[in-house]
Amino acid sequence: MNEHHPDIRALARDGSLWIRDGLSACFYMPRSHSELARSVLHSIEAYRRAVGPQALSWYAGADGEWQRFDERVWEHLHREMLEGPSASVRLISAAGEQERYLVDYLGKSLDPASIFYKPEEVCAVSYWLPDELLERHGPQKMRELMLELAAPLPFSSGNAGLSFNCHLDESGVDREVLKYCFRYPGMDVLHPSMTSLRIGTRVHGPSWLTFLGQPVLCELGGVSGLRSRLHTPGTTVQELEGDRAVVTLGPWPEAGDTEQGKDLPAYRELARVLEPWTCFGENLLGLDPDEARRWERRFLD
Repeated sequence: MNEHHPDIRALARDGSLWIRDGLSACFYMPRSHSELARSVLHSIEAYRRAVGPQALSWYAGADGEWQRFDERVWEHLHREMLEGPSASVRLISAAGEQERYLVDYLGKSLDPASIFYKPEEVCAVSYWLPDELLERHGPQKMRELMLELAAPLPFSSGNAGLSFNCHLDESGVDREVLKYCFRYPGMDVLHPSMTSLRIGTRVHGPSWLTFLGQPVLCELGGVSGLRSRLHTPGTTVQELEGDRAVVTLGPWPEAGDTEQGKDLPAYRELARVLEPWTCFGENLLGLDPDEARRWERRFLD
């Protein structure tokens, strides 16, 4: 464990890596895929430039099977995203690299005229980065990258920071995450495909970088109103183009450690500010109701 976060590597029975600590970024967008395709492509291209052409080696095909990813495949996916009413794009690094890198986009047709339309459902794009990049390049470079990923996206909210990078839909992973998550409250537990079904224009909660768009930012009184509510040293609020903002909780992303009394006061302050707009009731870890409430209110109670 370094000063800011633990070193977590959890292995499955077959020796494959289930969970690793890392960085993630996730953005929620209450618009149809047809409106988002070009913006999401710009964001994904920014990620690919940052991590290099060899970082992503596999993609999930239409049949769900993993296939080799290369520039030819990317050109095909690029066309499909621009031409289709919906899209699902999942790119990962080679298994030998322990899935340090990931792109996951779920683009939906959100037509209010459809009988299947649900106003709380959104499109989502998420990314993984290994913590080695944070150590190698420092938090400022990582923050700049997260802002670059966010820039083209018409998000209503988003989060970036430390997280348990894992696939929660794999059997047993949620139980393994439970061994760590209550001790390290600053590490996000993310399942974007599930959260995108119900978050609407609400927020997931506080992270190192918390991105806010409309309508929440307006209801908070804009950037100036948000700044007036946040007083913890090191917390900053930066205005972004398109009536958006990002709240940064200190110079480094922090995991916290309840066993050492590191309860992350900046995260607790932002959680109180965002409480009326927070998407509660997700229970991504399959907890009993009391434990689920304890987790989602870990910065509030």
